[in-house]
Amino acid sequence: MSDTESVNGNSSKPEAIAERIRAAILEHRLAPGAKLTEAQLCEVFGVKRGSIRQALAQLATDHLVDLEPNRGAFVASPSLQEVHEVFEMRRIIELAVVEKICGGHGMRRLKSIGSMIGRERKAFETRDFSSWIRLSGEFHTELAQLTGNTVLCDCLNGLVARSTLISALYESLGRSPCSFEDHEAILAALDAGDAKEAAALMSRHLQSVELKMLERPARGAADLHEVFGALNGAGKASSKHSPEESTRESSKASPKASLKARSAPS
Repeated sequence: MSDTESVNGNSSKPEAIAERIRAAILEHRLAPGAKLTEAQLCEVFGVKRGSIRQALAQLATDHLVDLEPNRGAFVASPSLQEVHEVFEMRRIIELAVVEKICGGHGMRRLKSIGSMIGRERKAFETRDFSSWIRLSGEFHTELAQLTGNTVLCDCLNGLVARSTLISALYESLGRSPCSFEDHEAILAALDAGDAKEAAALMSRHLQSVELKMLERPARGAADLHEVFGALNGAGKASSKHSPEESTRESSKASPKASLKARSAPS
């Protein structure tokens, strides 16, 4: 559903509202620390506060929104400790993914992953940064789907979403959460059935992504009508340019990541 589409019917349900807010976060249209004002969200989606609160509660469960007593809801701002913990879990899970695929799970469906990487490259070349960010994360979640393990997929889906939020905090728009060149190399190793090489490439890829996180940038004010598109037909924020976002008034500058890698971050 487009940002300018009127919200009605099923789209006004808390689940649908949560999905639109989630997309705005993961596409870097809402920055970490941005305040999610209930009154403004009610205007944008044309619903009562109860629906907004249910949607925000759902996003808080997924670690994408922080609910602060007497202050309201904010897009989550992961700490450096959380960065390390998220990527530690991703390495454990995604090395298991490549091992299962090379063991015969989903090998016949690798061609679809190759097509996805092609779309990822095209999004980069056309400066469609929202699609680029989304596809770079989907490379990892779609690989997990090939294993047929739904519990593993659910775990990785949540971790990839949190990784994308982290990249929004530590990176500017226009730098992908992942490198599609790395994805191409990983896919080639999987296609060759070389589990050892695929695991080594995946491990290096995730490590470089973690180490590339930069100091969080200063943010401006976020206009939720602009981010989601007002119901009266106001234009949506462009996905090809970095939007102005807001941070908590009491936020402090974060420490820099101790090391930086040369490859694109995730």
